Amino acid sequence: MNSDSPQTRRAILAGSLATLGATALSQTTAANLADETSLPWIDAHSHIWTPDTSTFKLSPGMTIEDLAPRSFTDDQLLAIAKPEGVGRVVLIQHTMFHGYNNAYLIDAWRRHPQVFRVVGMVDDLRPNAGKAMRQFLKQGVTGFRIRPRKGITNWLQTDGMKDMWTTSALTRQPMCCLINVENLAEVEAACVRHPETPVVIDHFARIGVDGTIRDADVDQLCRLSRHRGVKVKISAYYALGKKTPPHHELIPMIKQLFESFGAQRLMWASDCPYQLDDGNNYAASIGLIRDQIDFVTDDERKQLLCGTAEQTFFFDQK
Repeated sequence: MNSDSPQTRRAILAGSLATLGATALSQTTAANLADETSLPWIDAHSHIWTPDTSTFKLSPGMTIEDLAPRSFTDDQLLAIAKPEGVGRVVLIQHTMFHGYNNAYLIDAWRRHPQVFRVVGMVDDLRPNAGKAMRQFLKQGVTGFRIRPRKGITNWLQTDGMKDMWTTSALTRQPMCCLINVENLAEVEAACVRHPETPVVIDHFARIGVDGTIRDADVDQLCRLSRHRGVKVKISAYYALGKKTPPHHELIPMIKQLFESFGAQRLMWASDCPYQLDDGNNYAASIGLIRDQIDFVTDDERKQLLCGTAEQTFFFDQK
């Protein structure tokens, strides 16, 4: 969700990652030897980046000092994820560091095409956004992150955005919305205009980011379940509610979403590396769904931890 400054995030994350590093890497060596059934889960939302800024250029004005933490590569991510049974990850493009250049995530997919899929970004204010989506599909990009843009009131009605929503209905690359509660109405309006377009709402639409989970906000998010193409990521626990494990205050919201959307349209995700800040960790994030919620069957739990993300992002790329 990454709403703080890079400097603040670096200070918070540095200690946590240093502590996790050696232990997780040794655990991952063992996990790599395990068969697929021991790593069944999919993390539907994580960020990665590399300190190799000569090969993978940063956005203008950004330097390696802005990376927070300095390094969080695909290998570092898997070192933390695999001990928790996570064998596949959906990687999310970070405009903050790399703008609309999806190269590092695509490079990770090329090296590990069975492990990763990419939610990329294209600039809807430039020509041929839909054409770019089709081209990226052949490079492991099976979804696109969209978010409100400063200075643009009707951000979902630019020519490029209309092209993206139309293309998405054909390619099945979902529009992954990083939004707040106040944006839900305009996303719903776009769903009405584009009923065949698959849509994913990231991080509960940030309900509870101010520490309070309001029934009216949850109800508004649940209303999107009327649109059959909409799914929700139940993710980023570190940023919501009490913002610290065991995250039990989020369970009523998850249950209400489950009752509205069903397991087939919800998916767990970590939002690493931000889930690794002081007091939070990867195990607490996946553990809430894997080990603690008591209102789902075993099959529904598997759907939340794997099935929905697999069906949404790990489809055949043609």
